[in-house]
Amino acid sequence: MEFFRFSRDIPFMSWRRYANIISLITFILAVFFISTKGLNLGVDFTGGTVLEISYTQSADLAKVRKVLADLEMTDASVQNFGTSRDVLIRLPIKPEFSSAQLSETVLAALRQDDQTVEMRRVEFVGPQVGKELLENGALALLFVSLGIVAYLAVRFEWKFGVAGIIANLHDVIIILGFFAFFQWEFSITVLAAVLAVLGYSVNESVVIFDRIRENFRKLRRATVTKVINNAITRTMARTIITHGSTQMVVISMLLFGGEALYYFALALTIGILFGIYSSIMVASPIIMMLGVKREDLVKPEKKAKEEAVV
Repeated sequence: MEFFRFSRDIPFMSWRRYANIISLITFILAVFFISTKGLNLGVDFTGGTVLEISYTQSADLAKVRKVLADLEMTDASVQNFGTSRDVLIRLPIKPEFSSAQLSETVLAALRQDDQTVEMRRVEFVGPQVGKELLENGALALLFVSLGIVAYLAVRFEWKFGVAGIIANLHDVIIILGFFAFFQWEFSITVLAAVLAVLGYSVNESVVIFDRIRENFRKLRRATVTKVINNAITRTMARTIITHGSTQMVVISMLLFGGEALYYFALALTIGILFGIYSSIMVASPIIMMLGVKREDLVKPEKKAKEEAVV
């Protein structure tokens, strides 16, 4: 079913030089911000104290944040956990407090505002654990990237594998660049969003690559540029419907999901937008630069017949 029809092929590849310049500039800027400003790592990675408290009625998160601000703990993360009465507080390491002293100080301050507050759970995440999480997350990104290259190379051809992984890493670096520039908190949930974007982006690339392979078989006299333009144009209806629907869900999480889902949804929003762009204007131009041709995907008829006879 197609709600959007395009009577003529859109000349995407004629814009590839401009797209290459834009992609290169955004990539360099993202790397610059990551290397100079760094990521604002959350408690999951840096270590700290996690407190779970409970109220008898719906918790007022604004009041909780004000109490923590009065204690000069403005870098604390406050969010609902489970129900509206339960609150999860994440505090970075405070050298002047032990984990027990920190939890007692926060609880005492909160009870001055509301005597009904109860402490449900206290956990301390050491910096060593956070370091291991960061290293494991980086390894997960590496293994996912290698898996994507292997998959695309086996399903299509090595040129498609190279193009696909460059496009996907482009998306990841852009997301990290946004988080570094605005100093948004980078937590374990954001890392999960980055991994999800990798899988989401490669799916769009595979759809376009598959149509390119099909076009090489059908459009025998067409140039490579025409084959790729036709492939992208014929998948545009699917792209608009699929990504539009997904983006609506993600934006709903961004607007109404609360603090717990905010940065997760934000990373997905950025990743989906750049995932569409990279599949069309990064991956496709790269396979052209690598010299993809019909013979890479379709065996010549004479050779195919000889192999069939043998």
